[in-house]
Amino acid sequence: MAKFKSTTEVLRIIKNKEQIRNFSVIAHVDHGKTTMSDSLLAASGIIAPSAAGKALAMDFDKEEQERGITIYQANVTLFFTQKEKEYVINMIDTPGHVDFSGRVIRSLRAIDGATVVCDAVEGIMTQTETVTRMALEERVRPVLFINKVDRLIKELRLTPEKMQETLAGVVSSFNQLVETYAEPEYKDKWKVSIQEASVTFGSAKDKWAFNVDIMKEKGITFKDVIDAYKNEKVDDLVARAPLADAVLGMVVKHVPPPHVAQKYRIPQIWKGDLESDIGKALLACSDDGPTIMMVVNMVLDPAAGPVAIGRLFSGTIKDGQTINIIDAKREGRVQSVNFFMGNQREQVGELGAGNIPALLGLTEARAGNTISSVKGIPMFEGVKYVSEPVVQIAIEPKHPKDLPKLVEVLKQLTIEDPNLVVKIDEESGETLVAGMGVLHLDVATHRIQDAKVEIITSEPLINYRETVKGSCEPIMSKSPNRHNKIFMKVEPLEPAIANMLRTGEISDMKDKKVVSDLLKGAGWDTDTIKRIMKMDPRGNVMINGTKGVQFIQESTDSINSGFEEVMKEGPLCKEQMRDCKFIFTHFVPHEDTAHRGLSQLGPASRRACMGALLTAGVTILEPMLAIEVRVPTDLVGNVATVISGKRGKVLDMQQKGAASIIVGEIPAAETFTLSEAMRGQTAGRATWNTSFKAWTELPKSIAATAIAEIRKRKGLAPNPPGIEEYIDRE
Repeated sequence: MAKFKSTTEVLRIIKNKEQIRNFSVIAHVDHGKTTMSDSLLAASGIIAPSAAGKALAMDFDKEEQERGITIYQANVTLFFTQKEKEYVINMIDTPGHVDFSGRVIRSLRAIDGATVVCDAVEGIMTQTETVTRMALEERVRPVLFINKVDRLIKELRLTPEKMQETLAGVVSSFNQLVETYAEPEYKDKWKVSIQEASVTFGSAKDKWAFNVDIMKEKGITFKDVIDAYKNEKVDDLVARAPLADAVLGMVVKHVPPPHVAQKYRIPQIWKGDLESDIGKALLACSDDGPTIMMVVNMVLDPAAGPVAIGRLFSGTIKDGQTINIIDAKREGRVQSVNFFMGNQREQVGELGAGNIPALLGLTEARAGNTISSVKGIPMFEGVKYVSEPVVQIAIEPKHPKDLPKLVEVLKQLTIEDPNLVVKIDEESGETLVAGMGVLHLDVATHRIQDAKVEIITSEPLINYRETVKGSCEPIMSKSPNRHNKIFMKVEPLEPAIANMLRTGEISDMKDKKVVSDLLKGAGWDTDTIKRIMKMDPRGNVMINGTKGVQFIQESTDSINSGFEEVMKEGPLCKEQMRDCKFIFTHFVPHEDTAHRGLSQLGPASRRACMGALLTAGVTILEPMLAIEVRVPTDLVGNVATVISGKRGKVLDMQQKGAASIIVGEIPAAETFTLSEAMRGQTAGRATWNTSFKAWTELPKSIAATAIAEIRKRKGLAPNPPGIEEYIDRE
């Protein structure tokens, strides 16, 4: 069973890799992740058993407690004894709400297994699919906890046979996800199985659970579960089948220890030479290798400052150790090595590979950084976010004297949350904060207010994007002094390459061979790859298409600067560009260096890029959200009316118990009044979840109005510029 131990005892156990398990709890929102985590903490003695399911102990932030949702990922170390063998289990509870999915993705890098929590009645939902896909892409092995089994008895009144049939259907649906998203080698290995006890059934709220191993050991059947609820003997069921024994037993049995998992995970997340000494140390999870860790989370401790939490893949990290922050190309010094017990940090002095340390002193580290005792090593692969910031608000301090304090608070927020994007105009005081959704921004503004900064916020605004519609022949623009000519054309960038750029899979910073192999796999030839001048993380590329032209090499940075300016602010309404491939076809430079500097070639390149875009045609894109609504069946028509009335579509409808699940899509711009519309049509009986789906072209009927409104808000001229402003004639 699970039990509490002292730090000294932990350190004794934690040195044996075979006795370590690193796992995460992931699920659709409201399927019971944090309630299950509470029950595990209670079994370990970290919280009182009477508080489990109510304390939400892993939701230790004030915002989480007030909203009743998980916002921040939280780690805790548990101890579990099975057949007289002790295990140290590092558990990370993660958010279910899609606005915080970035935190889920980063957490997955630190662990080797994921317990996917799923509601027995609702089954596999959209976010269940999303988080499972994320886990499989990180080569994190899933196991399944089917929660809220009591609903099948109390709400649906199923017989034991019908219960087993329903639960088997959930297992089958989950295995379909594994079949769809797992790599070929893991499709069969990682499917969950009732017979092998990689599926556990239970009720996190009532604190009981069992799987086949527990059924064999304790002689429990589904009939016993039904009897316990009918005869009000749930306490007896909890005594016979405590949740911690079933869930942690499943984790110990099916989640591999770190030295086993790293053999297949490292090739996926680190693209360095696996035959090198560093590569071998990473694969072996060696305590004696160089210290190499990836930071997955930054927490700001009011007393101690930034705390860098991550997975130590190689070596031993110690108090006082000097470490290299590879991404930032600078050094840091570890003041103290800790791990978390709930929301409490325990100082331990040192930890070996395969653990999840919390480090004080690395003030320059950020989530996603690779830190190492060896300089210049390849960085870990960037995590691939499934969404991007699509909603923004303008913030200003109520009292101008508070501007420096606001800037400092926002800096702290972005350290903790890389998915929060802040642009500050320190002269005007206007600050734009972009997030994954309205909830994400709402939490951020509450954090600012908690820091005692009074702020004024605008209504939420939608972020738009611009993209090229077609292609064009080369157009020519001259530098301001008229002595240099740049010829440029543009066409849509292949979607696969644009996606690799946005996810960080390829970038200017990456190993050239890795980038080349990925681009070849996407269909580019060697000559095109060699001619890349600039790769933009928004999903745009500049290619050098010139031949035999002088001064190209020394002019590249200046030409790239114009390209980068346009990618930040497109021609229609100064929104970011995406999915563009620019080809720099010809260059007629002045022979004198003084006449072709940055001040000349930068503007010429910018004009050429703008001219090419306007010639090829530019369109504006809006964020489209997937929406999933749970509603009583008799109100399905009302929900469909709301969605269609907001330019949305109903794509699918499923019956889940007494409710119906409506799956559709809706523009993000139409969701600000969605709550009022849903409440009005369903008397508050609908619950829903939205998630980013795609950027789609704004309908022509409203595009001109939207562009005019955006331009007005930004203080721009009413109409976008014309082609003639950017194209020069010979």
